[in-house]
Amino acid sequence: MNPNMKPKTQTFNHLLPLDFDNVTTLPNSHAWSTTTLPSDNPSDHAIDDGEPLPPVIDIGEPGAYNLVRHACEKWGAFQVINHGVPLSLFHETEFQARRLFSLPTERKMLVARPPSGTTGYGLARISPFFPKLMWSEGFGIMGSPVEHARQLWPQDHAKFCEVMEQWQAEMKTLCEKIVGMMLSSLGLTHEEDMKWFEPKSGCDRTQCVLQLNSYPVCPDPDRAMGLAPHTDSSLVTLLNQSNINGLQVHKDGAGWVAVEPVKGALVVNVGDLMQIVSNGKFKSVLHRAVVNKSCHRVSTAFFYGPPWDAEVSPLRKLVDSDHPLLYRPVKWKEYLQIKKNDFNSALESIRL
Repeated sequence: MNPNMKPKTQTFNHLLPLDFDNVTTLPNSHAWSTTTLPSDNPSDHAIDDGEPLPPVIDIGEPGAYNLVRHACEKWGAFQVINHGVPLSLFHETEFQARRLFSLPTERKMLVARPPSGTTGYGLARISPFFPKLMWSEGFGIMGSPVEHARQLWPQDHAKFCEVMEQWQAEMKTLCEKIVGMMLSSLGLTHEEDMKWFEPKSGCDRTQCVLQLNSYPVCPDPDRAMGLAPHTDSSLVTLLNQSNINGLQVHKDGAGWVAVEPVKGALVVNVGDLMQIVSNGKFKSVLHRAVVNKSCHRVSTAFFYGPPWDAEVSPLRKLVDSDHPLLYRPVKWKEYLQIKKNDFNSALESIRL
């Protein structure tokens, strides 16, 4: 965790985002301390051996597996190109996300996410762990969004549902490929230790969530936070950041590094569960989103994980006398509860 950012566990009532269209100054509820803001001059163009970082990897190239391993070990994040997802779908998905967030606040509130829920409109789910609120709004989807979409657009919801379902299908297929590449890069196969990871078996029970994020134009971006520093609880997360700067990742020794958007690329974040599975070889990446005063930024994050009741543990082939077992087995639903109770130190709490 960034030593300058120390979230507090705090219980908010179920709060909805601001009506950003009608806010002209930054309210105190969203004004962050200068000690927790992007004041450490993050590098916008970090360079390592002449290449922009985190790395951009063509996953169709023969050497991609080694590049994936290096990125997971060194950064916990990378961007992928040549992934097979049509560029037209990128545009359609962003258009539909902007269509949703441009609705009047009272319309979006019709599909407010319950406090303990995953789907619907609301604040970032990590909001209760921080002392100030974030300059963002979100909409969670699992599977078909038709139930909520009908309330948002009673007569015109079909295209939104079609695009979001297609995007989820593409993201899920790509996640399966990337997780397979990660395991293969370590010389592993999944059959022995990850029986739940069987994408072609017809009995796939992996859990996936699509999160649409909106970062409206902010009147005072130097005192606001779009999405506070955190790691994802997933195996991997795929992010489309829509060609507008905002995402930053934290790297030991380098501080905060801006992830420069690449047209048609997707950001891959290593999640907590992948750090467990890899016995600590791959690092769950600490990341955040900053805001600006000129552009309304949207992003789509796809979280990919195991079945809720599947036991996740370090793969046995990665444990030997030189590499002792680091983590006890844990189910995803159990881990989510652990993180809810111990946001900053969930991984450490299951460390052996």
